[in-house]
Amino acid sequence: MATDSELIPPIGATPPPPGPPPRGPAWLHQNIFTAAIGAVAGYAFGHWVGNMIASGYPNINGASGQNDIAICLGLGIGVFGWLLGAGALNYPLAKIVGREPAPEAPESNWTRYLRFSTDHKVVGIQYFFAVFVFLFTAGLLAMAIRTELLSPTTHIFGPGTYIEIVGEHGTMMMMMASSLVVGPLGNFLVPLMIGSRRTAFPRIEASSFWLFSGGYLVIVTALPLGGFPTGWTGYAPLQTQAAGGMDSYLVGFAVIGTGMVLAGFNLIATIIHYRAPGLSWSRLPVFVWSILATSALLTLATPTLICAGLFGILDRTAQTAFYVTERGGSSFLWENLFWFFGHPEVYIMALPGFGIVSEILPVFTRRPLFAYRVAAAGMFGVALLSFFVWQHHLFQSGINPDMRPLFMLTTELISIPTGFIYLVTLGTLYKAKIHFDVPMLFALGMLFNFLIGGVTGVFLSDVPVDVTVHGSFFVMAHFHYTIMGGLVFAFFAAIYYWMPKLTGRTLDMRLGRIHFWCMFVFFNMTFFPLFIVGILGMPRRVFEYAHNLQGLNDFSSISAYLLGASFLIFVANFIWTIIIEPRRAAANPWNSLGLEWQTPTPVPYYNFERIPVILSDPYHYSEPEALPVADLAPRPSAGAATVGVGRGSADETDPRPPMA
Repeated sequence: MATDSELIPPIGATPPPPGPPPRGPAWLHQNIFTAAIGAVAGYAFGHWVGNMIASGYPNINGASGQNDIAICLGLGIGVFGWLLGAGALNYPLAKIVGREPAPEAPESNWTRYLRFSTDHKVVGIQYFFAVFVFLFTAGLLAMAIRTELLSPTTHIFGPGTYIEIVGEHGTMMMMMASSLVVGPLGNFLVPLMIGSRRTAFPRIEASSFWLFSGGYLVIVTALPLGGFPTGWTGYAPLQTQAAGGMDSYLVGFAVIGTGMVLAGFNLIATIIHYRAPGLSWSRLPVFVWSILATSALLTLATPTLICAGLFGILDRTAQTAFYVTERGGSSFLWENLFWFFGHPEVYIMALPGFGIVSEILPVFTRRPLFAYRVAAAGMFGVALLSFFVWQHHLFQSGINPDMRPLFMLTTELISIPTGFIYLVTLGTLYKAKIHFDVPMLFALGMLFNFLIGGVTGVFLSDVPVDVTVHGSFFVMAHFHYTIMGGLVFAFFAAIYYWMPKLTGRTLDMRLGRIHFWCMFVFFNMTFFPLFIVGILGMPRRVFEYAHNLQGLNDFSSISAYLLGASFLIFVANFIWTIIIEPRRAAANPWNSLGLEWQTPTPVPYYNFERIPVILSDPYHYSEPEALPVADLAPRPSAGAATVGVGRGSADETDPRPPMA
């Protein structure tokens, strides 16, 4: 692999031709298969070392008959073997032994998606398939949950197995959703939208993906290890009493959390320092603003979760007592640390959805984005306030009641910047002539669903109401309307909108319309009845319930099967139009002004032959006298100064990124 100076030519310079491809057959190179071998070998070695360390010592989890030290070491070293087998550590290891790593050669064949790559577009596509693996696995578990709830008395699973399935489903969905937009679209699109040829730290970017995928493998191991009875929140003291699957939960969160921190840090550095000349903060696309705010949350909130997980691992392996009340610890410590991450996590999932919708609405209304600065300010207002609301999840936990009014107030205050963002989207739609293409349908579906989720969230911020419905299906329905109804609908809007840029191919729009209407109708049929059963007293994570609620539960379960089938429509559309009979896409099928659409399709390795000069923001629709978004014409490369960015300016021959 190349050094950072070799990964990108000087600003303004014509990129060199691609180097020679690696020698030998592609299947002999380090890839996902060698990574899997490394993971298995690492787990076996770590488990053996753990058994050696734990021999002769009492096991804190002795009732389960499992050695937590061996499991945690096995999973941790297994992830290291995964990274080693993928080639993620080749560059630092070569430097350590005094060798100069070989430069990475751009490749055009499909095998590059199976390997460690520093091309941000390859990393984005890798994330795209990884999040769908997460979604598919967690979706199957959701079908199992709804199948169990078809009857209040006839059971398919035992109570222990059922709670394990619920916990695994929630954990996978949350980890998938945290990177659903930032992983695929943030890595692929942000450099294109800001006029850069790469991200700030390509190896960190690539490593974040391999940590994300490695974390998935760790979480999957929870089921054969006995699962965890805590749901996705991992509450103590159940955490220290659980079987070995709890180790997978804690290690998996730590691994994926590390990847999230790396991804957020890299995108922050990229947006601040790698903007093209002329791309001031007032011209930054709203989607990039949303990724910047989300990345700040990833970087600042996730380390709290990693530390909390480390304390839990120590409690289970080294007999510390951070969360063990009978030995001087406190289960409240876990709750506070977890939700200090957990509520910013909600906005890690919500903000990119609004960024996507704000990019799509101007294109399909042919109008400038309404109140651009309000949208950008609202996103950072949400990000700031999200750190002050975590204890509304603890209203029923027994904390000091005097704390409740403060956190009720901060929770209600966060609806103000969220409302500003929502009003920006409505202002863009006001009196607009809307083109109801598939991306626009999903964007409108997101606005409808998020409105229901947001309104019900205001009720939950109120202490008397929360005391009544806490732990019920009302909370679960609200959460799914906010996240699945919001983020997942926005994600599909982005896929249908940006798929021509991601792959150079276009999806079938007739199937896309069928997909939208099936998904929209069956989503609401699945989750709206759960508000009712929640108000009527049905608790979450319990597989027996009152007989008078069976009708609503059966209706919800059947709707859930149909909702799952709607995803298969998208899968069939993707396989047929992208893989089997690919349909070549136009360079700019939506006539968008976005800078990402001004590059060739598919995007070349270096993105831009010459770094563009940004002349205006990308929302000047229906303004005939507006300047073009960017000047992409070749320019002299010797001593020609360009428009400044932020505080400074960049010369075309200056190899440094533009100043922020």
